[in-house]
Amino acid sequence: MKPRLSCLRSPEGCARSRSSRRSYDRRVTTATTTQHLRVLPEVFCVERPADEAAALAARWIALVRAPEGVTVVREADERTDGASVERWKALYGGDTAHVLDLPGMLAGLLGPLAGAGVPVFVASTYDADLVLVPAGRLADAVAALRAAGHRVDG
Repeated sequence: MKPRLSCLRSPEGCARSRSSRRSYDRRVTTATTTQHLRVLPEVFCVERPADEAAALAARWIALVRAPEGVTVVREADERTDGASVERWKALYGGDTAHVLDLPGMLAGLLGPLAGAGVPVFVASTYDADLVLVPAGRLADAVAALRAAGHRVDG
């Protein structure tokens, strides 16, 4: 399904002649499309490892480097069993891949989740978004996304 776009022109985006004194309304472009998500079978943990080299060598699904350090999203395993590490389930939007300059794709997912009070951790790739929700809130997240018109499998 192709996204429908609604546009509002911004003063910066309009070619305006120097002699023109017209005022321009603000325009915003957003995607309003139903997205197809699937729940990945794995359970994940989100951590900021003390040993960055070990984190890089480990099996991870997302790795983000920021000024304060590295954040790793990886499959939960025996190192996290019994620990007080929060477990996360992932909703992957790779079946509705989109270009980087199409605004609103992630907001279309996060809005319903925020409305349902579901916390998220997000990692985005060039083509898709990986939205993690606490494992205990997966049913709430899926219900909120389906109610917003999204397709969720798994």
